[in-house]
Amino acid sequence: MTHSAHDEPSGPAGFDSLAIHAGQAFDPTTGAVIPPVYLSSTFVQRSIGDLRGGYEYSRSANPTRTALEQQLAGIERGAHGLSFPSGLAAEDALLRTVLRPGDEVLTGNDLYGGTYRLLARVLEPWGIAVRVVDTTDLDAVRAELSASPAKVLWIETPSNPLLRVSDIAALSSLAHEFGALAVVDNTFATPALQQPLALGADAVVHSATKYLGGHSDVIGGAIVLNDDELAERLRFVQNSTGSVSGPLDAWLTSRGIKTLGVRVQRHSENALAVARFLEASGRVAAVHYPGLASHPDHELARRQLAAGFGGIVSVSLGSSDAARRFTESAGLFQLAESLGGVESLANYPHAMTHASLQGTELAVPDDLVRLSVGIESVDDLLRDLGRALDAADGAVSARAEDAR
Repeated sequence: MTHSAHDEPSGPAGFDSLAIHAGQAFDPTTGAVIPPVYLSSTFVQRSIGDLRGGYEYSRSANPTRTALEQQLAGIERGAHGLSFPSGLAAEDALLRTVLRPGDEVLTGNDLYGGTYRLLARVLEPWGIAVRVVDTTDLDAVRAELSASPAKVLWIETPSNPLLRVSDIAALSSLAHEFGALAVVDNTFATPALQQPLALGADAVVHSATKYLGGHSDVIGGAIVLNDDELAERLRFVQNSTGSVSGPLDAWLTSRGIKTLGVRVQRHSENALAVARFLEASGRVAAVHYPGLASHPDHELARRQLAAGFGGIVSVSLGSSDAARRFTESAGLFQLAESLGGVESLANYPHAMTHASLQGTELAVPDDLVRLSVGIESVDDLLRDLGRALDAADGAVSARAEDAR
């Protein structure tokens, strides 16, 4: 069983302390404050089957990955953390561990395109049924679970890219009432703002590529949970399929986590300023950010998100032309996929991160832009967005002129 630092009565309890110290004991041989990167693929045994520290081969376990997994468990306040080579690898391992052909997954109707692609194009041909519901509508979720049992209720909150906020405690209770596993994708909020296990969820998944790593220099994924038996099954599947993060990737992710709390605070402050600026401009069709009073889930977000509303802002520009010109004209907001790094990024989900949803009931509007708001000086970010809005206005004017 993996233990995190908060299991010890004398250990740290605060989030920032856990982020820095869980699984990160100094090297006992040299006293190095930072645990080393163990690049070895194999480990010398004292005798046959007599392992040093339980390590024999790095696919099964590696000290650098162990340190990260204890850190992950610590910040999510769970018993078990598992580190994977990507967020989708983590999702795949969890789903294939708990599902069998004939089982059903009930998921939200605003969902990361890669998750839907995994469900619909990889697992459905294997015999898994995928159903979609608005997870912000508890009555609709109850009706779906009553109509047909689901093995997994997949909760992405805040959702990607429309930033809808779902009630984790209520949904977890519903899932358990109908015998389903409640899984929360906590990538957008991070454990710095939201603790799904404490709210009743059975498992938490992350794309560690995003805020956990935080510097756009590593790909990774994570699962955190409390169930001992499920954790053992997950470790068996992980080892059997070889879906493990390498030691250098684990070390980079671990380093990123140590500043997660302060980074997310700055991301949230900047994102709120960006959202208010865009809403006040009167030049966009809608701004999607749970920190705004105009957001439909604002009151729930205030209760569920502990210390901020996250670093993602989505904005509807009113037309595809305006959205494309906006994203391509920004400067500090670089045009790129992904999110959660210290630098600001602009993404056009319809043709980028969510292109796999085109033609489905989850299709993203073609006038939507998703902004990953970084930790730069906020005045610079607002000036950059002002220039991007000017370019978007130009695209609308040109289109109107052409239509005459």
